[in-house]
Amino acid sequence: MLRIPINDLTRDSGLREEIISALSRVYDRGWFVLGQEVSAFEQEFAGFCGVKHCVGLANGTDALELALRSLDVKEGDRVVTVANASMYSTTAILAVGGIPVYVDIDESTLLMSPQDLKRVIDEGISAVIVTHLYGRMADLPSLLELTDANDIPVIEDCAQAHGAELRSKRAGSWGKVACFSFYPTKNLGAIGDGGAITTNDERIADKIRELRQYGWDRKYHSIQLGGRNSRLDELQAAVLRVKLPHLDQWNGLRRDIATQYHAGVKNPNVVMPSPPDERDVCHLFVLRTATRGSLSTYLAELGIGSDVHYPLPDYAQPSLSGVLPQFSLPKTEEACAKVMTIPCFPGMRADEVENVIQALNSWRPD
Repeated sequence: MLRIPINDLTRDSGLREEIISALSRVYDRGWFVLGQEVSAFEQEFAGFCGVKHCVGLANGTDALELALRSLDVKEGDRVVTVANASMYSTTAILAVGGIPVYVDIDESTLLMSPQDLKRVIDEGISAVIVTHLYGRMADLPSLLELTDANDIPVIEDCAQAHGAELRSKRAGSWGKVACFSFYPTKNLGAIGDGGAITTNDERIADKIRELRQYGWDRKYHSIQLGGRNSRLDELQAAVLRVKLPHLDQWNGLRRDIATQYHAGVKNPNVVMPSPPDERDVCHLFVLRTATRGSLSTYLAELGIGSDVHYPLPDYAQPSLSGVLPQFSLPKTEEACAKVMTIPCFPGMRADEVENVIQALNSWRPD
């Protein structure tokens, strides 16, 4: 039994009674799909992100796919993404018949490299999916300079960046359209699956509202191909409405833990990420080591959880063998071979953080 888990959703956030009350409100109302809670959450989350529109969806992967469809990405279109974020964008691109084009990452941040995007930007690209990984935002000013000059729309993948900021603008307000997941372990998590898109483009918002419900513009009247049933339900929206006002505080707690790790871990065999600043939301604390199997085993023996986010580049996944052309992205491959996640979540106690620091400092590679 792990004494310090990688995450723990059972730890009381102090909101149990408020959440139960919200669920009861939905039950008593007897309206469970696309009702008052979803509409209210869409307005509140749009305001939080600083955009005009939010459309609730069933999950974050649907959000990525429907975002591509809203931009009229079709079969054979080439879409740029990174390969170190475990297939989410790749899955969406393939679902619309697109072709993933992978670019390498920045060695320091592990986020999309503007320099490598420049390498492929004039190769007939229809869209770029920019993933904000581990709670840190990608270099959007530099990336958008390239895409805007080539009239290529950007989709932000904000599944790990709820509340993150760059130059006083929230994640989800930079691209043509942005996608969120509300999977329970996210910084803003539901008690099941959920997702959303944000945008300032009314046409895109309207199209995604149609796509999320069979392509309907009105009941039983479908005008959009590619529609499906992908609706954020009322229960999840009600829970998210309770949690949203606390998100910035919880992100601050994550930053505090990350800051303590940076101050305390001194093991030369562990490569720490760059220190967080006020814009980071520290969804995951991901360090790097050349012998992570040894470190993972050592931590487990001490009752400390760990994980790997993520062990394989997308193009190296078995399911894509023979499907895509070969790629070779040295920085991506090196990161996937070395990254390792340690506990960092708002419910961690001070003694647990200190125990993780002591364990990291006492470890020596086999």
